[in-house]
Formats: sequence, C-alpha cells, structure tokens
Amino acid sequence: MSEAVRMEWQALANQPRRTLAELFGDPGRVDRLATTLDLPGGPIRFDWSKTHLDADLLAGFERLAAAADFAGRRAALLSGEQVNTTEGRAAEHPAQRGMGKPDTVDEAAALHGRMHMLVEAIHGGALGEVRHLIHIGIGGSALGPALAIDALARDGAEVDVHVVSNIDGCALEQAFAACDPATTLIAVASKTFTTIETMTNAASALAWLRDNGVDDPYGRVIALTAAPDKAVAWGVDETRVLPFQESVGGRYSLWSSIGFPIALALGWDEFQAFLDGAAAIDRHFAEADGAANLPLRAAFADQYYTRIRGCQTRAVFAYDERLALFPDYLQQLEMESNGKAVKADGTPVDGPTAPITWGGVGTDAQHAVFQLLHQGTVLIPVDFLAAIQPGDALDPAHHRILLSNCFAQGAALMAGKASDDPARAYSGDRPSTTILVEDLNAATLGALIAFHEHRTFANAVLLGINPFDQFGVELGKQIANQIEAGGTTFDPSTEALLKLAGIG
Repeated sequence: MSEAVRMEWQALANQPRRTLAELFGDPGRVDRLATTLDLPGGPIRFDWSKTHLDADLLAGFERLAAAADFAGRRAALLSGEQVNTTEGRAAEHPAQRGMGKPDTVDEAAALHGRMHMLVEAIHGGALGEVRHLIHIGIGGSALGPALAIDALARDGAEVDVHVVSNIDGCALEQAFAACDPATTLIAVASKTFTTIETMTNAASALAWLRDNGVDDPYGRVIALTAAPDKAVAWGVDETRVLPFQESVGGRYSLWSSIGFPIALALGWDEFQAFLDGAAAIDRHFAEADGAANLPLRAAFADQYYTRIRGCQTRAVFAYDERLALFPDYLQQLEMESNGKAVKADGTPVDGPTAPITWGGVGTDAQHAVFQLLHQGTVLIPVDFLAAIQPGDALDPAHHRILLSNCFAQGAALMAGKASDDPARAYSGDRPSTTILVEDLNAATLGALIAFHEHRTFANAVLLGINPFDQFGVELGKQIANQIEAGGTTFDPSTEALLKLAGIG
C-alpha cells in the first residue's frame, strides 16, 4: 500500500460517524445520493440515501480512488491491457459487449456471429426437432446462464433449457426426466474442456442419449470453450464448437459463447438486447468520474461498511421472483473475485477484502432472516432489488404488496422503533441500498449484471487486489483428484471418512 493510499484510508477512518436520522436532516440528501440511469431497456434507479455516505465521506473516497489510480486501472481494463497480473493476461469481458482492443472486439463480434448462425440454424430445424437443451457447466459456466434463463424465460422459451452444474447425479437425472432424448441437445461449457465435474456429467449425458436410441450422441453436442482443439479431440464436430477468448474469465463469461443457452432459449434479438444493456453500463463506467460513477459509488459504500465499520457480510434481497438466483450469482462474482489475502503485488492485505455475500428472495426472507437484520447484534448492509412493472398477469395487489414490503423494510431498518419492552425495540440506523428497475427485461438484466461486475472491479482497485484470478478454488480440487487417483495418505479424520464411504 502506498503512503498516499494509507493516509486516505486513515482519514476516512477518522471521519465522525453520523446516524441516518441526522443525515436525513439534509432536505437535498435523496437528490444527491439517488441517481436514475436511462438505459436501453428502461431506467434504473440507484439509491444510496439510506447508507451512511455523506459529502465528506464521498470526497474522502474520491481522494482514495485517485490515490489508488482508479482512472488508470479502469482505462487498463477497458482498453484490454494486462490487468490479471498473476496469470499474465487481460480481462476482456467488456470486449464481448464492444469495448476493448479493436482486434479483440472484432474477434468477439465474429464469434458472436458464429453463435448467431448456429442458433438460427437450430431454430430453423437444421439439427432436426430440438425442444430441449441440457446445459452442463459449473461455476461461471452455469450460474450466469441459469440466472438469465430463470429471469427471462418464465413466459416460455423457444427451447426448454435445463442447467446442470452439480456432479451429484441427482441433478443430471432430474434434467433427464424432463427431456426427450430424441429432441435434446447437450451443451458442454468448460473453458479448459477438462473440468472434472463438467466432463463427467457430459459423459453421462452422452450415455443417456446412446442408451435411449440416439445413434450419434456426439452429433447432439455443442461445445462452449476456450480450448476448441480439446473439444474436437473429445468428439465434438468443429462446426458445433463455439469458442471464446482465453482472456474471458469464467465468472465474466456469459457474454461470450457461454451465453449460447440464453440465445437458444430466448432468440438472438433478446441476447443482443442483453449485450446492449451491459454495454450501456460499460459506457457509463468509462465516462463518469468520482461519485458520479455509480459502480464506484457502490464500492465506496461497500468499503465504508467492510473496512471502516467492520461489517463481515453484505445481504442482497431480490423482491422479484425472477431474480431469485441473483444473490447466488453475486456470491461467486464478488467472493471469488475479491476474496483474497494478498494484493496484486503479492504483499499481504492490511485489512478485510470481500465480505460474505448472501441473501434471498422477498418476501420469503422477511419470515426467515430479517429478524437478525433488524434486531441482531451485527450490522449488515442490505441491497434491495426490485422492478416497478410486475412479471405476472395476476391481480395487481400481488405486486403492490411485494413492493410495499420491499420499501417498508428499508424504511424500518433505517428508522427503527423505540419501545419500553426491550424485546420489541428496534435500534434502527441500519443501512440499505435500493436498486429499482422500471421493467425487468433482457437489457436491464444485462445492465444489472454489468453494474455488479464493475462494482466488483472498483472494490478491487480500492483494495489494491487482483479480482481476476481464483487460485483459492484449486487446492480442494487437487486433493479430490489425489483421492480419485488413490495411494495418498491424508489426515486421520479424512482417512476415516473415506473408509466409511468406501472410497479409496
């Protein structure tokens, strides 16, 4: 950490703390802390007025961002420079949306064109009748497609998609039960085309096709990978291999060919709208400075609560059933990116990095975990996500009650309630942020995801860490491979478990 960065952190820590009630004594607070972006799919309002950010904190964080060279790091990311220092590569997911090195943007457009043609060919019957797709991946190869399809395909899809990630055979069997082998395609999504969970599931899917009368199971497979040669060697015809660049990380990959199931389910126009919504956030992120840059402003709030106030978790609640998987998606995006103990230069961090991201769906969560949020002994900043337009055609009372509960929870967390009965007292002064879309559609979902990608990157810049590697996921996988190979001795507890399970 440079001396300038250290001094800015110290200055932020020394700032006086004011309650939310005191901060709302400013009649212009909402206008300054809430911003609406007009985007291709409709406006999105971002409201940080119920956080403890004020003019002095925002100014202090802007000085911190300058000391950490946020502008330079942002420019490096968006221009396709090497920002993933430990792996020696760029992080070129923005290029999938049109921002980056011209040759990379052109290559991404060409790969999208290839995917577009395959999607249109399938819809046109070139592979026979296709009613189902089993999409097999794990981590970023599965979470993004699952989120987008669950959010956008509830009213029907051109192809019924089932996303399978778990190596537990129950997950694959559930997908088999919902599909007709004669009209099912298999998408195998793996950056390296070696991921053991994915390749094991893929082999079982091929066996299922073969056992159910499909003469050419490999002819029913689409490969989504950054290692096309390995996919061809595995048996996939090269015309059904959709490659993407090595510089696109797994948890940032749904904009690439990993988004194939989204395009197949919704149609290419909807997938393009998804990209366009994300591209609009890219432009905002590239052009806005300081606290006017909304992903950076979100990072200011994140860092205030994590580093200054010592909050170890951040909760995300989607008051929209279509966004039920959004907290799960953010868990990987944020914790795999910023759950680090060393900085980009290899030196130890000197404070907390990523908090634990968790959450759920309102109003279900109100009857489960909100007790702790309102009256527990830990301070937990909350993000609320909601849409003004309903996703259903039922009595409008459903959506009115849903939104009323969403807005009421933020108000209650802030205001609290005094009582002579301690069990019925609420301390209040508990922060929340609200992100409210006019309508949840492909473009606004793309914008929401891109916003959180850039928010994650902005947090990493303020902390001085590399958000684009993920070595922490490897050790357990290596030991699992050792167990599969046999001949290795482990600790007595693990040995006893292996013996009990009949493994090894």
